Amino acid sequence: MAGHNKWAQIKRQKGANDAAKSNVWGKLARRIAVESKKANGDVNSAGLRAIIDTAKAANMTKDTIERAIAKGTSADAGELESITYEAYGPGGAAIVIDALTDNRNRTAQEIKHLLSKNGLALAAPGSALWAFEKTPDGTYNPKTTVPLSETDDATLMQIMEQIDSHDDVQEVYTNAQ
Repeated sequence: MAGHNKWAQIKRQKGANDAAKSNVWGKLARRIAVESKKANGDVNSAGLRAIIDTAKAANMTKDTIERAIAKGTSADAGELESITYEAYGPGGAAIVIDALTDNRNRTAQEIKHLLSKNGLALAAPGSALWAFEKTPDGTYNPKTTVPLSETDDATLMQIMEQIDSHDDVQEVYTNAQ
């Protein structure tokens, strides 16, 4: 009977799970490398310890965490820098994009391209951040929220998924309800 091969189904599911895990681990490894560079490899520093705990919660292996720390402290490590981009989405919802990159110009152009494909543009620095407050762990919580229609909400979710799938993007925040 055609189509009843159990291994084919398992292989597809495993491939999808592995791809998702790889994406999360890649982003965490970059954050660990940046924090280890800031802390000069001191795993007891607060920032590095918090990201390591997050990585362990995501089932990242000890070996992978140690490689990321070593990459951040090595002399030939590239300069990774954290950048925040701002934009306004459908319905006037503010969007904040946290990115971690080794090439500021390339990432800016790629984010601009993603936004322009969806009819959006980058906003001036500080024009969307007023709607958020930064928490001690580095995330943004909205101070005010904007109600959206169902179509605007669906469009915003699609745009946010496209932005979040970019390699350099760490987090995407919005103040939409």
